[in-house]
Amino acid sequence: MSWIIVAFAAYFLLAIANLVDKYLVEKVVGSARAYTFVACVLGAVVFVAAPWVLEWPGWQGLLYNVILGGIFAAALLLLFASLRRGEASRALVVIGGSTPVFTIPLAFLILGDRIPSGELMAIGFLIAGVAVVALLPSQKPSLWSKIVGMVKKRPSTKTSIALALASGLAYSLFFVGSKYVYQDQSFLSAFLWMRLGAAMFASLLLISPRAQQEVKALFTRKPGSKRNQGLVVGNQVLGALGFILQNYAVFLGPVALVNALQGVQYAWIIVLGALVTVFRPDILKEDISWRALTQKGLAILLIGIGLYLLAV
Repeated sequence: MSWIIVAFAAYFLLAIANLVDKYLVEKVVGSARAYTFVACVLGAVVFVAAPWVLEWPGWQGLLYNVILGGIFAAALLLLFASLRRGEASRALVVIGGSTPVFTIPLAFLILGDRIPSGELMAIGFLIAGVAVVALLPSQKPSLWSKIVGMVKKRPSTKTSIALALASGLAYSLFFVGSKYVYQDQSFLSAFLWMRLGAAMFASLLLISPRAQQEVKALFTRKPGSKRNQGLVVGNQVLGALGFILQNYAVFLGPVALVNALQGVQYAWIIVLGALVTVFRPDILKEDISWRALTQKGLAILLIGIGLYLLAV
């Protein structure tokens, strides 16, 4: 099977999972905290493999793993909060473009990795791509939106972008920290400990009584609850399948090109988001003006070039 087909399928599934995340956190769960808790707890299900792969990393290693799991959960929380407050395409492109920008200097400081001139050029393209989509002006509200806005506060685009950048920073800390941990621990064992750490951190979110009610509401028996629960679990499975296919594409083909094709995921998000906006605006509403689509497309091209330069 061609690695290109596998990569396209992987990024297609991941794009769908991202858009469903937007729908779930905004329309169904209604809370970034509650959705983060559910996602992290479902992710910790892999801990059932503990008897076969888990190793004791020592107290210091355990502390690192738990902290990294908490950072991963924080990255998810910031991601979902960004999705709630702004467009899915804009938030996800900013996160995807900013994460490598933060990762490179952090890898230099923590891991001692060199920064070749090619990576500096890649950072330039990535920053340009993020800037293009981040500086995209907000969609002008209609007269009705203005009237509704008198009684309902409109989401802040600037807040969404700030949260997306913070999520990108958290993801970069997690990736660099994971690389540091994997130098002394086996992959599967450290991976399981980090999933446990993420679930532990997410559980702290339930200190808030409101967050408890939000999670409880998702699992309370009421009309549509089973469908919503199935959608949450199914979307996590879909995202996991996309991740597996992405790694299989790396196995089949050149890792540099597979990683560079991640821009396809953002393209899928824009296309699918536009289609849903046209046919089901009650589910998802993106800015589909020609200016917005052109600017987002340019951002994806710049980020794709940056990712390719990083990978070669």
